[in-house]
Amino acid sequence: CCAGTKETAFISAVTAAGLVHSVTRSCSAGNVTECSCDVTLRHGGSASEGWHWGGCSDDIHYGMTFSRKFLDVPFKNMTGKSGSGLVAMNLHNNEAGRQAVAKLMSVDCRCHGVSGSCAVKTCWKTMSSFEKIGRFLKDKYENSIQISERLKKKLRRKEKSQRKIPIGKEDLLYVNKSPNYCVEDQKLGIPGTQGRECNRTSQGPEGCNLLCCGRGYNTHVVRHVERCECKFVWCCYVRCRRCETMTDVHTCK
Repeated sequence: CCAGTKETAFISAVTAAGLVHSVTRSCSAGNVTECSCDVTLRHGGSASEGWHWGGCSDDIHYGMTFSRKFLDVPFKNMTGKSGSGLVAMNLHNNEAGRQAVAKLMSVDCRCHGVSGSCAVKTCWKTMSSFEKIGRFLKDKYENSIQISERLKKKLRRKEKSQRKIPIGKEDLLYVNKSPNYCVEDQKLGIPGTQGRECNRTSQGPEGCNLLCCGRGYNTHVVRHVERCECKFVWCCYVRCRRCETMTDVHTCK
């Protein structure tokens, strides 16, 4: 469903980033024989500033290469001119996900010295949490760029007035506008949101305002009956009370 939309762009980027993150973490943990920590940083640092590289720096170079081979090669092997714009778009979005991991690399340090002083620091490079990478890519998704499906040497914006604005390597690109996910469309496999349970008090994606797409919601009372306040009686059975609760459930109109 919905090829070439900003949602599929986000999925491509997250998949590529997740592969880099997972493989690199496995390398650092010693779970992969073909890679380990980033050995290029050994014996470096700044003695005058009182720190040196040590520990195990995440080697994202291997993770990036693995992700490119695994995800990009099938697209590059496609023949024919049909869909070449979509292929280039997918390759760009895959790389945007990988670049997010690289951009958010940080340096962690540990202090050494007498009585807890920080006379010398050992530092290493580490990837950010995948939650942080995901938030970065979500922001790129919300600001994604629509491009022309017709590929002329390079990817270009669909809006002619904006074509002089360069496309960044971290930008997410899409060709087709997203369908209306609020309304059921069996042909596209979109279930819609009618009848979905929502949270009346939340302002997030599960909240009734957003999930119901402005249509409003129905409220009905649901009765729950369960065993409660169970006690062991000597000997030898369990005696329980029968508890009944009433809760409001909200579903989208």
